[in-house]
Amino acid sequence: MNANYGIPIEDPGPQASFGVYNLLPLKDAVLFPTAVFPIIVDRPASVKLIDDAVMSGGRLIAVTMLRSPSISEPRYSDVHEVGVIARVHTMLREGDQEKVIIQGLHRVRFVQCMSEDPYMRVRVEPMPDDPLPEKDTEAAALCRALEDAFRRAIRLSPAVPDAIADTVKDVDDPVRLADAVSLYTHMSGEENQVLLETTDTKKRLEILLESFTREILILETEKNIEARVNKRLEKSQREYYLREEMKVIRRELGEDEDKAAEKDELRKKIEESEMTEEAKKAAMNELRRLSSAAPSSPDYSVSRTYIETLLSLPWNTYTDDCLDMERVEKILDEDHYGLEKIKERIAEYLSVRQYTGGGDDMRHPILCFAGPPGVGKTSLGKSIARAMGRKFVRMSLGGIHDEAEIRGHRKTYVGALPGQIIQNIKRCGSHNPIFMLDEIDKVGSDHRGDPSSALLEVLDPEQNATFRDNYLEVAFDLSKVMFITTANVLSTIPAPLRDRMEIIQLSGYTEEEKTEIAMRHLVPKQLKEHGIEKGKLRFDRRSVREIIRGYTHEAGVRTLERRIAAVCRKVVRKYVKNEEAPKAVTSKYIHEYLGAKRHRDEDMKKRVKVPGVVPGLAWTSVGGEVLVVEACKVPGNGKLTLTGYLGEVMKESAQTALTYVKSRADKLGIDPDFFKENDIHLHAPEGAVPKDGPSAGITMMTALVSLATGRKMKPGVAMTGEITLTGNVLPIGGLKEKILGGKRAGIKTVIAPATNKVDVEEDFPDGIDGIMNMIYVENAEDVLKNALER
Repeated sequence: MNANYGIPIEDPGPQASFGVYNLLPLKDAVLFPTAVFPIIVDRPASVKLIDDAVMSGGRLIAVTMLRSPSISEPRYSDVHEVGVIARVHTMLREGDQEKVIIQGLHRVRFVQCMSEDPYMRVRVEPMPDDPLPEKDTEAAALCRALEDAFRRAIRLSPAVPDAIADTVKDVDDPVRLADAVSLYTHMSGEENQVLLETTDTKKRLEILLESFTREILILETEKNIEARVNKRLEKSQREYYLREEMKVIRRELGEDEDKAAEKDELRKKIEESEMTEEAKKAAMNELRRLSSAAPSSPDYSVSRTYIETLLSLPWNTYTDDCLDMERVEKILDEDHYGLEKIKERIAEYLSVRQYTGGGDDMRHPILCFAGPPGVGKTSLGKSIARAMGRKFVRMSLGGIHDEAEIRGHRKTYVGALPGQIIQNIKRCGSHNPIFMLDEIDKVGSDHRGDPSSALLEVLDPEQNATFRDNYLEVAFDLSKVMFITTANVLSTIPAPLRDRMEIIQLSGYTEEEKTEIAMRHLVPKQLKEHGIEKGKLRFDRRSVREIIRGYTHEAGVRTLERRIAAVCRKVVRKYVKNEEAPKAVTSKYIHEYLGAKRHRDEDMKKRVKVPGVVPGLAWTSVGGEVLVVEACKVPGNGKLTLTGYLGEVMKESAQTALTYVKSRADKLGIDPDFFKENDIHLHAPEGAVPKDGPSAGITMMTALVSLATGRKMKPGVAMTGEITLTGNVLPIGGLKEKILGGKRAGIKTVIAPATNKVDVEEDFPDGIDGIMNMIYVENAEDVLKNALER
């Protein structure tokens, strides 16, 4: 809003006639008749225009608004065709610019541009207002409403003096009233230009009334907002004074101000946290103890640590599961080759979540990945977390003997902390991570407790929703956590704990699977870790197979990765020494870098050339292995000696095999006095390694028959199966691992129980023919017929 700058409102007099005037364009501003307006003129052409007008003595110029404020050198086509004739009242030169005050006189229309240089000169014609009929009641009502609105707007505007409202008190003419109040509107330049061009007086009054009414609403809203803000500020000031008074009171009572502020901050955090009501109640009780304890006392730090632990737990912080099955399957396939059973189980779980909408009542599976080392159990957990979009937590249980590692200590003990379950969930910051409990088969127990018993609650979907850590002493919901455990053997896991988990067996890899894993993952990983650029060193499938066959003997791929890393190190060393290095890893370089082969198929062939030596198949914690059983006779009276660190079950299997052979001696072509005149010694080499189980029954039976008859084993044949006293062959477990272990040792044919045929078909969905020649037997006679030479 503008003022008159001490200049009296000049009577414009009669309407201007046709004439030629200097035209001054304004940027985003409209001058109305009777209005006084200050402007700064800095363009040389405009400065000359003002100077010429003043020098002429008339001081009259034409004024209008530019169509666009961005125009710096305006022409006639850049200005509006309606403006006003204005008088230049005062001017003050400051350097290259002039400060000028002008007053609008008459509205005019530009009819012709006379020149544009050095400034515009235009011919104008009058543009009078449309006449109003006498005693027009509508116009009178509009004038009265506009005058009231104008006065209210002025009084509500803090930047405008209230005296301005009285300037329209004695204005009776609707035209002059409209011109007088137009100066104080908040309309835009274009809206003001439309108002200037409107000759219908009642229409102008309506536009102005609408503008001032809108301005009144805005000003009243601002006033209400300001009142609310002031009220809040007054409340804040009141609280500030009360707090200051409380500080004085506490100071007089000897209380510490920092302690009070700390207590208030903790109370606020507890109230705003998303912990359960039980946890909030426990935290508030501990806060009361904290208030009554001296900062130097041990109880103070115990209470504070307890409250901060409760506050730091992710009580209601979750990550959203990725239910895009294509993406999940793609990630699992990218990270791991094979392992179809586990991938299928995860896909089934996510499919059920997607189908049911993933409600809170849905139970999470407790999976146990059981298999030999190096087959990818732990890394598979990370891959599952990445595929599902969850955070991953890993806790190793190997060697844990203290139950407090799971449940925590009572907070009354010095240095007490929550158990590793709660601590790991706190670290990851999510209530629903993938939680991997690694090496669950290696948990021990002693006088400090049995961690396996504590895990019973953690891994039970019926109980873990109210898991109580000894330190927290409140329930924490673990039902949203997806627990995955890993184990090499299941026999050392207590039966109640094993019953709570869904066991998924991970077998060892075939040679083809190892080759594929090496080409997809191991080789690129080692090349990257050793800084070898892509294409500079190449491993082909043939070289990888040679490393697998000659330099590894494992179910997994860890040794294979170490051998590949060894080759990369040798090559990098040549790079550093500026020696010629191979671009492709061939047999020649494998022998040069890795030395002589560590595993040869010929070793097994040599061992079985003697009667009484029979290769069997065994399953160990590191996968399948060939277990050679050796039988030897010495003069005696039929005594049986068993050596090789055999367990009770295996010893009983040896006795069963011996009894069967004795009972069928005539039919098997054995001298009836053989067992009366000789002592028999059965030995399983690698005597420091414990061995047990019934699956070596047919192996020991075949060794006894081979020794007694002098018939040697057929080359490349191994066997596994339990034998009964009547010669029946019973099924055994771990057949896939045993077959793969035999394959690694150069075995070509495996004799197995007929009832295990279904397991082979399930474990080798693509067929077993390219991997191993299988012979399925039902009794001992079938075993001997296929195992011993004639």
